This record gives sequence, structure tokens and C-alpha cells, in this order.
Amino acid sequence: MEFDWSVIEDALPALLGGARLTILITVVGLAGGLVVGFLAGLMRAYGNTILNAIAFAYIELIRGTPIVVQVMFIYFALPMLADIRVNPMTAAITAIVVNAGAYIAEIVRGSFLSVHKGLKEAGLALGLPMWKVLVYIIGPVAFRRMIPPLGNQFIVSLKDTSLFIVIGVGELTRQGQEIMAANFRAVEIWTAVAILYLIMTGTLTLILRVTERRMRML
Repeated sequence: MEFDWSVIEDALPALLGGARLTILITVVGLAGGLVVGFLAGLMRAYGNTILNAIAFAYIELIRGTPIVVQVMFIYFALPMLADIRVNPMTAAITAIVVNAGAYIAEIVRGSFLSVHKGLKEAGLALGLPMWKVLVYIIGPVAFRRMIPPLGNQFIVSLKDTSLFIVIGVGELTRQGQEIMAANFRAVEIWTAVAILYLIMTGTLTLILRVTERRMRML
């Protein structure tokens, strides 16, 4: 079968719409995941026994189950348990927040604990409260160290959005599947889908590398 570029040209508007939705889910989900991850990570690193146990249970539960199971639980099981209606978009974003948050928590914990404890002791010796020590002394050093693993997690979360096809979210993979089902041009459609994913992950990688380079110069 001859490769037909006109098939991609015709499908591009719908695929770009799916790509925009993929980016939206990723950005909003990772924004929430960063908040959850930082809180859980700091609870694991500096929290008391109860806070540490809560964060540990959350991290192990999420890391021990596939994101497909998590999103299907949010979309199908949660409404039955809590009598709450969840639309596919909300379920997808929530799944990214919950899933990415658990992995980001371990990145945060490892990065903060990797900073030499002498910095914390010096800050406390100067009379600074613990939160100022974390924000102004330990935080900047830890943040530089967590950029590469955070970048990897961002890329993984972006690609994980393709799994939300199971609940009917119209992201890039779903759009590709629907177009392919209509015209049966699998080679052209999935080639276009793969290229769009490569563009998105490549752009994200470039942004993270520039950020990492600038942080090293500070």
C-alpha cells in the first residue's frame, strides 16, 4: 500500500484538536500533581509519624497500581461509592494529579534528603524557623537536583494520557483511533499520531534542558 500524505493532511485538524486536549490534561494534571507531590514528599521527609505514614500509604498504593485501573476506578467506581458524577475529562485530570503526585513525592523526598544536613543545622542555628530553612536554604539546592527526574515524570505523564482512551476522552490517541476506524488508513494515521507525540515530548525535553542549564548558572 502506498503512503498517502493527503490522508494526514485531511486528518490533521482533528489530530491537532486531540493534541491540544492532551496538552491541557497534562498541564493541568501536572500542576495539581506538583502540589500533591511536594506536600506528600515533604511529609515523607520531615513529617511526624502519622504524616509520614499517610504519605507512605498514598505513595505505595498509587505506585503499586496501573494508571488505567486508577482512572477507571475514578470514572466508574467512585460515582457508585460516593454518588458523585465524574465526567471523562475530570477523571483524566484527576488520574494524572493522583498518579504523578505519588511519583513526584518520591522525587521531592529524595532530593530534599540528599542535601547535606549541615545546611539545615546551620539555618536552624541562625534562628530561622524550619519552613524558612526549607524554602530559602535547602529548597534551591534540592530543586536543582530534582529537575532531571521531574522532566522524566512529565514526559511519562504526557504519554499516559493516551491510556484515557478507555473512558472515551477525545485526546490524541482517541482521535487517531476514530479517524482510522473511518478511513482504514492505519499507517498514515498512526504515523501522524506518533510524530505529534514526538513533537510534544521533544518540546518538553528542550524546555527542561534549558531550565536545567539556567539553574546551573545561578
